[in-house]
Amino acid sequence: MSTDPDPFEQGERAAHENIPAEANPYQDGSEQHALWASGHERVASAREAGESEGT
Repeated sequence: MSTDPDPFEQGERAAHENIPAEANPYQDGSEQHALWASGHERVASAREAGESEGT
């Protein structure tokens, strides 16, 4: 069992904590960077969609 943190989950958590996408701690171009960015985008997009609906 791996104890390494999941970059996707870290990205989601960062977005929940209003940490900007530019704060991605992984090397640009790496798989971890892409996963972190995907997690961040998932949460940020959902938040933006909710705000545009007035919720």
